[in-house]
Amino acid sequence: MGKGFFNVPVAVNEPVKSYAPGSPERKAVSQTYKSMFNSKVEVPLYINGKDVKTGNTRTMSPPHDHQHIVGEYHLAEQKHVDEAIATALEARKTWSQMPWEQRAGIFLKAAELIAGPYRAKINAATMIAQSKTVHQAEIDAACELIDFLRFNVQFMTDIYMEQPESTSDAWNRVEYRPLEGFTYAVTPFNFTAIAGNLPACMALMGNVVVWKPSDSQVYSAKVIIDVFKEAGVPDGVINVVFGDPVMITNTVMASPDFSGLHFTGSTFIFKELWKQIGNNIHNYKTYPRIVGETGGKDFIIAHKSANAKQVATAISRGAFEFQGQKCSAASRAYIPKGIWADVKKYVIEDIKSFKMGSPEDMSNFITAVIHEGSFDKLAKYIDGAKADSDAEIIAGGNYDKSKGYFIEPTVIVTSNPKYTTMCTELFGPVITIYVYEDDAYTETLKLVDETSEYALTGAILSTDRYAIEEATKALQNSAGNFYINDKPTGAVVGQQPFGGARASGTNDKAGSAQNLLRWVSPRLIKETFVTPIDYRYPFLG
Repeated sequence: MGKGFFNVPVAVNEPVKSYAPGSPERKAVSQTYKSMFNSKVEVPLYINGKDVKTGNTRTMSPPHDHQHIVGEYHLAEQKHVDEAIATALEARKTWSQMPWEQRAGIFLKAAELIAGPYRAKINAATMIAQSKTVHQAEIDAACELIDFLRFNVQFMTDIYMEQPESTSDAWNRVEYRPLEGFTYAVTPFNFTAIAGNLPACMALMGNVVVWKPSDSQVYSAKVIIDVFKEAGVPDGVINVVFGDPVMITNTVMASPDFSGLHFTGSTFIFKELWKQIGNNIHNYKTYPRIVGETGGKDFIIAHKSANAKQVATAISRGAFEFQGQKCSAASRAYIPKGIWADVKKYVIEDIKSFKMGSPEDMSNFITAVIHEGSFDKLAKYIDGAKADSDAEIIAGGNYDKSKGYFIEPTVIVTSNPKYTTMCTELFGPVITIYVYEDDAYTETLKLVDETSEYALTGAILSTDRYAIEEATKALQNSAGNFYINDKPTGAVVGQQPFGGARASGTNDKAGSAQNLLRWVSPRLIKETFVTPIDYRYPFLG
């Protein structure tokens, strides 16, 4: 590992462990999974460095075994949210003044803790809480979160090094101050890395945070809290509250000291929060920063020159890894008639080979969706496709929630390019395919662009460079992350900063310096060495 500014280590991506049969990492995570699954954990609120138990609790169960209880977490009342805000503001007095390299040291230590002693635990917690396979947990909870923590330090030092020009008689410099007030992090269930990064990146830049994790991710959030504690995040810098999202958000946004929202979740909720901030704007001491990554209706379009096996693999991985519960998951595809028969054959073969069940069995490729609400929504759309004349299910289509919330990987083929599942975000293992005429490529690109309100990720598969160029131009505004000859998932920190526009968010690119710049308020300082003593300029004579 090289050295950067002030000898800060230059960030490199954390290697992904294989978890191959017989490997030490497989044995470690398997043992940790069993131990955590068969014990019960209590998760209190975390305010001012103290565990706060309210007595009002809710149980936690794995989505793949919803009758099994792995623990309980405490729910906040308004007074606890008020306390979190107050203690954050008090902590800001010292945290905002702490030298940047001291803050960097804390989060670099957090990265090393996850890379080492906490790796099996954070992966096992993610497997239990979010029903991720061991590979999906590894690339998320371990590798991506480690990468966020390391690369954010590098990006911070790069930002601080960016300074204006000075002259011999005046020194110009920029001070990258934290925001005045406190910030609010709202994180989703689907990525442990996002849950850790949103509060951490704001705190790294000197801000103080009230963090509300998803109710469906509390179990693995507890591990993040433990890591931050051990890494040395001072009391009050990151405060964690669980419970009624409306009450918590209303309390946070009623404060005149609210200065920023860092959000990942649904488009509707983000728009409502934006509106709420706007309605409260006259109450705030400063204009709050609003950063959000929301929904997606991500696409794959294949050109007639594409390799059918490559297209099928992009569909099988892009649509069905983590049960399609990635913001970037492929959920609509456009396949030319000339290669459709082969693509169809390969996709069906892939799905038939999938094993589905608990992530404890590491030969399973598919596990459960996150909760009953998600299960019921997906089942409704699958039943609709079975009944509609312009849709046909060619693979999957079954579901069962007797033990866990299991939805079979499902492929719908439609003759209607604006069919409901081509347009509506489902967030599950369902992809809808429209087969187009080989010579209608240009028209289909226009269709891809106009079908969805979202613009998060998309992919083009082709061996024709002219076709790739045409798609890259035609779909310029259709995806914030655009993939050529690959699936539309799997952004890597430091390599493919993630985010989209339109209804997919503010496109502030998590995993880049662009995002960190949103959490500072620059102050320009000019120091003149020889101060003028006469107001007159030469032109006055």
